[in-house]
Amino acid sequence: MARNGWQCRKHWLWSGFLLLLNLMIHVEYLVSAQECVWYGECQLVNGTEKHYNCNYTGPPKPLPHDGYDLMQELCPGYMYDNVSVCCDVQQLKTLKSSLQLPLQFLSRCPSCFYNLMNLFCELTCSPHQSQFMNATKFNPPYIDPETNETKTSITEAAYYIGQHFADAMYNACKDVEAPSSNEKALDILCGKDAKECNATNWIQYMFNTANTQTPFNIISIFSDYPQSGKIPMNNATKGCNESVDDSSGPCSCQDCSLVCGPKPEPPPPPKPWVIFGLDAMAVIMWLSYMGFLIVFLGAFLGIWCCRKKKLVSEYAPINSNLAYTFDSTVEGKPSSCESFGEHFENILRILFTKWGSVCVRYPYVIIFFTILFIAVCCSGLTFMKVTTDPVQLWSAPTSQARKEKEYFDSHFGPFFRTEQLIITAPNSNWTTYIPYNPGPPVPFGPPLSKDILDQVLDLQDAIEQIQAHYNNETVTLKDICLAPLAPYNNNCTILSVLNYFQNSHSVLNHTVQDDFWVYADYHSHFLYCVRAPASLNDTTKLHDPCLGTFGGPVFPWLVLGGYDADNYNNATALVITYPVNNYYNDTKKLNRVLAWEKEFIEFVKSYNNTNLSISFSAERSIEDEINRESNGDIKTVVISYAVMFVYITLALGHIQSCSRILVDSKVSLGIAGILIVLCSVACSLGIFSYAGISLTLIVIEVIPFLVLAVGVDNIFIIVQSYQRDERRQGEEPHQQVGRILGDVAPSILLSAFSETVAFFLGALSPMPAVRTFSIFAGMAVFIDFLFQVTCFISLLGLDLKRQESNRIDILCCIKQSTEEQKNTDGCLFKFFKYIYAPFVLKNWVRPIVISVFVGILSFSIAVLNKVEIGLDQKLSMPDDSYVVDYFEALGKYLHTGPPVYFVVEEGLDYTTLEGQNMICGGVGCNNNSVVQQIYTAALIPNYTRIGYSPSSWIDDYFDWVKPQSTCCRVYNTTGQFCNASVVDPRCERCRPLSPEGKKRPLGHEFMKFLPMFLSDNPNPKCGKGGHAAYSSAVNLVSNDTSVGATYFMTYHTILQTSTDYITAMRNARNLAANITKSLRVVENGYRVFPYSVFYVFYEQYLTIIHDTIFHLGLSLVAIFVVTAVLLGFEFWSAVMVCITIAMIVVNMFGVMWLWSVSLNAVSLVNLVMCCGISVEFCSHVVRAFSVSTKPTKAERAEEALAHMGSSVFSGITLTKFGGIIVLAFSKSQIFQIFYFRMYVGIVVLGAIHGLVFLPVLLSYLGPSVNKAKALSAMERHTGSDREGLLHF
Repeated sequence: MARNGWQCRKHWLWSGFLLLLNLMIHVEYLVSAQECVWYGECQLVNGTEKHYNCNYTGPPKPLPHDGYDLMQELCPGYMYDNVSVCCDVQQLKTLKSSLQLPLQFLSRCPSCFYNLMNLFCELTCSPHQSQFMNATKFNPPYIDPETNETKTSITEAAYYIGQHFADAMYNACKDVEAPSSNEKALDILCGKDAKECNATNWIQYMFNTANTQTPFNIISIFSDYPQSGKIPMNNATKGCNESVDDSSGPCSCQDCSLVCGPKPEPPPPPKPWVIFGLDAMAVIMWLSYMGFLIVFLGAFLGIWCCRKKKLVSEYAPINSNLAYTFDSTVEGKPSSCESFGEHFENILRILFTKWGSVCVRYPYVIIFFTILFIAVCCSGLTFMKVTTDPVQLWSAPTSQARKEKEYFDSHFGPFFRTEQLIITAPNSNWTTYIPYNPGPPVPFGPPLSKDILDQVLDLQDAIEQIQAHYNNETVTLKDICLAPLAPYNNNCTILSVLNYFQNSHSVLNHTVQDDFWVYADYHSHFLYCVRAPASLNDTTKLHDPCLGTFGGPVFPWLVLGGYDADNYNNATALVITYPVNNYYNDTKKLNRVLAWEKEFIEFVKSYNNTNLSISFSAERSIEDEINRESNGDIKTVVISYAVMFVYITLALGHIQSCSRILVDSKVSLGIAGILIVLCSVACSLGIFSYAGISLTLIVIEVIPFLVLAVGVDNIFIIVQSYQRDERRQGEEPHQQVGRILGDVAPSILLSAFSETVAFFLGALSPMPAVRTFSIFAGMAVFIDFLFQVTCFISLLGLDLKRQESNRIDILCCIKQSTEEQKNTDGCLFKFFKYIYAPFVLKNWVRPIVISVFVGILSFSIAVLNKVEIGLDQKLSMPDDSYVVDYFEALGKYLHTGPPVYFVVEEGLDYTTLEGQNMICGGVGCNNNSVVQQIYTAALIPNYTRIGYSPSSWIDDYFDWVKPQSTCCRVYNTTGQFCNASVVDPRCERCRPLSPEGKKRPLGHEFMKFLPMFLSDNPNPKCGKGGHAAYSSAVNLVSNDTSVGATYFMTYHTILQTSTDYITAMRNARNLAANITKSLRVVENGYRVFPYSVFYVFYEQYLTIIHDTIFHLGLSLVAIFVVTAVLLGFEFWSAVMVCITIAMIVVNMFGVMWLWSVSLNAVSLVNLVMCCGISVEFCSHVVRAFSVSTKPTKAERAEEALAHMGSSVFSGITLTKFGGIIVLAFSKSQIFQIFYFRMYVGIVVLGAIHGLVFLPVLLSYLGPSVNKAKALSAMERHTGSDREGLLHF
């Protein structure tokens, strides 16, 4: 028992001894830990204004009271007891000055900045410095002249940092954004790209003298375990998703991925519509076509077998008298509808008969009034204006994009004009840079060799010296360029890699080296600047700025091309961009800009340097090249029309014998007919010029072709109808012409009025190009019809008198003695009547025709959704244009798309916390704020086409106005703004360093300092000045007392095809609509919308499919109504016309797919024109069918094809082919693709449908004989020569 008690007491005594020993050691350690490594500042660092710290190994010293405010501001954790620390007031001031740049960029994430301040406060002032620090190098002792004390300067120190602390600090800061540069803040603060930055190299960079802020090197040693008798500093940290204190929240989603949650995933791309692994449309149309063939051919064979048993066919009459018994086809009384239709048509016939007679009897009166009408209309051409501005041409004034453009221009100024060069070095090779600091060799692309950069800088300087002259004034680049910091800094904005070197040969050649090593040169400076373009001082031994001379950053993705990923050193092209001011409402200033751009273009064209390959464009280039293209194609167009004119004048004549060739030719009548067509076009232009409606190039290029097709067809119908007619006994020439006009004019009226109504309805289009074409075309076709039934009939009458008096064509005063003229059928008419029409309508041919055409239609429907939408920019340029090379280089080298601005319309109250949270992207801001949603969209750029985080003026303003920062200061005497670079004791911070002052400014205070922020230029002490980045982004209203409209800028991803541009605009609008909806601001009368310079041109493609269906459908409805009425209310005949025209239009889409013609405004105009010309191919045949009185549908179709086919074929098909072929030789790609290819398709499809398919369709499904019309025809022609023709 005693033994056990002793053992127990022995155990407790030993334990107590160990505890006492441990306490003694711990106390000893604590005492020893309360030692400093330095205190105060000593000597100046050579060549700088910075000081070394003084070596001091004693206990911490109480901080003087005049440093309490600074200590509270920077390191409030030491504000206890007598505030004994290892730093004096001057060291605190130095610390504050050194931390200004990190403060401005990292304080937007409080926990990040809290950890950073922890790191620096422990380093600078901790009373336990000796626990984790020691001085490693010193200068020799010296006597301080002010205190006569001997002091030693520390020139290097070691700082033991816990790896856990370093990693936690880095993780809290790695996502923090720099809103003004669309980059991570560590891009600027880490000395390298944020992707290559980590906890270790970031801290090492901050403690290295290379960053120009640290006076002497501090060696960072990272470990979580004691080393060399030192316990690493491993203070507690805050995660970016944690609050620092009760007054602040966690970092925003934009600055902390932990707050955001998982990265958004784009929706999966829509799966292709397939059946059995094949394209669904193709499978459906193939099965539909096979089903049709089975049903149709089965029905045909069944009917054929049935008729064969009865020995009956459509061409074998049941009895021998049927072919000669007229009344057998009209048994029974006509219906009231048939009677009304016949009565209506009879009225038209009588009116046109009388009118034709009048025109022939009084030709000179008719011609005089026609010329007078033409003169009055054409005088309007003096007011003619031609629109070449692409904005006015493609975007309606009421369109969303146009309104948004006008809103943007009126609130922020028009988007600047762009002059751009893309430069490659074809004769240069890749080079390799071996850095002085250990690291792998770095390849440099051919244009980044120093020799090439020198040559490019020479070119850049030469462009700056270009002089233009306007109104006896000299215009240089400085007079018109964008200078964002003017008048403080008048340097032009030049986005060029040479701006990393201040556009200076001396800076480019700046090198730090000795006899053995090159420590830093342009290679190292380039590599630094592409990672930190906003830096005012690189971390190499050069210490040159990266910021452009104009006061803003030069982002590498804007000035370099052809690199891979983010390896900018692999660039194979340099991009130089000169933003130039735009002046939409100041003609004089705009003309000055245009004059300089013209000289710029001529200079670059003539610039000769075999080492450089230059692709370039100016803002005016596209418009200039379009004008040049139009002028260059005048020759092509003239030849095209000349070919058509020659054919028309020769084909109109009906030569019966060689002896009458000079008499029977109708060259003069053909020329007169062509002049009438051209005059109708001129009258249309003149009438609308009176009304102030501007022309477009499409109107000038397309309408003559259209009206010539319509007009010439009608001329051939009139003339050939006369040539095939025999004058009745006792009939005067004017009566014969009147009778012929009475027969054919209703058909001409049908086609002309259908086209006119269809075109005028096209004026409902919101697309300016389509609307303008429609109204000019409708008026031209209508006037052409009026001229043809008036002036041309009078001219025909005069020509008949000349011909009957045997006078020579053109030389009418010369009379020739020849035999008497007798009208006969022409060769083409005989071919159609005796060979072609009977063949096409044979029983075995007709099913083949239907099968083939339905097959073509099925194919066209199958590829309908595969026709591309848009217009490749290169196609709008001539083949030999320098802009084509520029577009190719643009697609090949550039990596960034156009800038896009998300505009918040006027109405939001930015002075309230609620209003600010709806917009900003920092601490406390809504997760669905404007900035946050754009940032989220930028995380999935391949889907949204948003390439970068937005620049946010409001977030930078909040950082700028913080009392901890030196950015916002005012003179205490006047209250005026005091820039951070000004050293003046009267300058004091704008807001107090109190909990209230650290909050965001609200109300009047928000507006008080905002104008100062927008006028502040960035400088080394304050990189957040908003003048360069945001001076145009905020529209101050009401005498700077309120914020109006504002924008937040980012960039689209690279856009190369029309589909890319359309997708980018659609997704940006969807994003803006979602922002507007989430902010719930619509009821307040304002919204968020995106704006980019290309939106006005590509908006049409968002609705092009709807517009195409609308216009073509409207045209078909108009054609149906007019055709039904003018055919005497024969609705089924109108259906036949519309079916055929619809097939032609659908098959045109098949041609467009096969021939790579995209759907856009130009092709839509051609499709609308296709409807009009198709009426000419169809309506005459259908009307001839409807008035035919043959006993069967097949015979009626044959008669219609025989009588009208030759006129349609010679009047449209042959006329157009000669002119179209010439267009194939045009230099204009627009002409080659959208005119030659589409015109060929229109004419070929129109001809084969009107002359092959339609007669066959009518032979199957055509309407029955109108009994009233048949009886009327019998009464009119009984006893005449025409009676025999009725039985054909």
